[in-house]
Amino acid sequence: MFTGIIESVGKVKSMQPTGGDIRLTIESHDLDFSDVKLGDSIASNGICLTVVDFGSNHYSVDVSRETIARTALEDLKPGHLVNLEKAMLPTTRFGGHIVAGHVDGVGVVSKLQKDARSIYIEIEIPKELAHYTATKGSITLDGISLTTNLVRDNIVSLNIIPHTAQVTNIAQHWLIGSKVNVEVDIVARYLERLLNKSQGNSDNSSPQSSITEAFLADNGFMK
Repeated sequence: MFTGIIESVGKVKSMQPTGGDIRLTIESHDLDFSDVKLGDSIASNGICLTVVDFGSNHYSVDVSRETIARTALEDLKPGHLVNLEKAMLPTTRFGGHIVAGHVDGVGVVSKLQKDARSIYIEIEIPKELAHYTATKGSITLDGISLTTNLVRDNIVSLNIIPHTAQVTNIAQHWLIGSKVNVEVDIVARYLERLLNKSQGNSDNSSPQSSITEAFLADNGFMK
């Protein structure tokens, strides 16, 4: 589990094909490796990956073909900057939102321009993910917890403040046409499942939920 608050920007050191998969090595001189162990999870551009080797300033992960197919990882090259976040601890300040590190799809930067001191960006996300997003809701892009300005069809607009641009890979790597990893709000996914069950759209082996749209509205979950 992650928060979407980036701890460090690392650099792709190598991408080595290994038996049809990829052994990805990322180096960082800012990430704290003092508590990293084999088997730990580190979100790399929003992808939850398992550490299989590490040193004082680098770690390696094995990336399956499934992960390659569902993310923008294949576009990475040695020297490319990636956003890094170690799995959260129970004592961690929860500064972002609940991020699983399970990428739902790949979005594309369709508009990017200066807006006073911030950067105005529009991301075209897969159409099947659009209904999980909401104006002023949370979305994870390349592992960064961000708040949407507006959702129009499958276009998500955001403003990136100078601090966020500086401590992530946005300033250097996000251009019009750039691909980004998208993870929608996990709460929206669970609400959809609850609503589907309450409306009888699931198999009969599970008990029917009493959660309805009216219940969610009455208790402040919907406007």
